[in-house]
Amino acid sequence: MELESIIGSVAGVCTSIASLPQIITTIKKKKATDVSPVMFAVLFAGNALWAWYGILRDDWPILATNTVSVILDIIMLFLRFKYRNSKAR
Repeated sequence: MELESIIGSVAGVCTSIASLPQIITTIKKKKATDVSPVMFAVLFAGNALWAWYGILRDDWPILATNTVSVILDIIMLFLRFKYRNSKAR
C-alpha cells in the first residue's frame, strides 16, 4: 500500500469515529439537549456527498469511511431527537 493511501485511510478512520464519544456520552446520560442537530445535519450532508464522491471515483477508502460517518451521523441525529427533552441522570 502506498503512503498516500495509508495516510488517507487513517485520516478517514479518524474522522469517521470522531462522533463516537458524543454518541457514547449521549447513550450513557440519555441526554442530548446540548447536541446541535443542525451541526450533525450539515455533517451528514457532507459525509453523504463524500460517500457519493467515493462511488463516482471508485475510491473504496473514501466510500467506506464516509459511509460509516453517515451511519454514525444518523445514529446521533436519532439520539438527539429521542433524548431532546431528557434531563441528565
